[in-house]
Amino acid sequence: QVQLGESGGGLVQAGGSLRLSCVASGRTFSAQATAWFRQAPGEERECVAVITWSGGSTYYADSVKDRFTISRDNAKNTLYLQMNSLKPEDTAVYYCAGRSRIYSNYLSQNKNDYSYWGQGTQVTVSS
Repeated sequence: QVQLGESGGGLVQAGGSLRLSCVASGRTFSAQATAWFRQAPGEERECVAVITWSGGSTYYADSVKDRFTISRDNAKNTLYLQMNSLKPEDTAVYYCAGRSRIYSNYLSQNKNDYSYWGQGTQVTVSS
């Protein structure tokens, strides 16, 4: 089993920045966090960004492209999401998600493909 824990959320004004972190623990040789999702009240959970285990390939939702950057530090078993130029519509609970090492080179945006989830961290952007 792998456990994921996010941190770094908070309240920020529009135009500001936040960096989210997700630390993996447990059987990290078999699975890792590779994606960030978010869910606003009354909305479906949506994929924000995905990265391969090597960090060589990434995917971004159109709504966050050129503002958010996903990265990872495998030595620290940590996934990051740098969020710049934040907008009120970015307000949501942000979750990191992980899956088996078998899929290390896949950039899935489907939440059903992920077996491991963090508890979520609230990001609130005021106008």
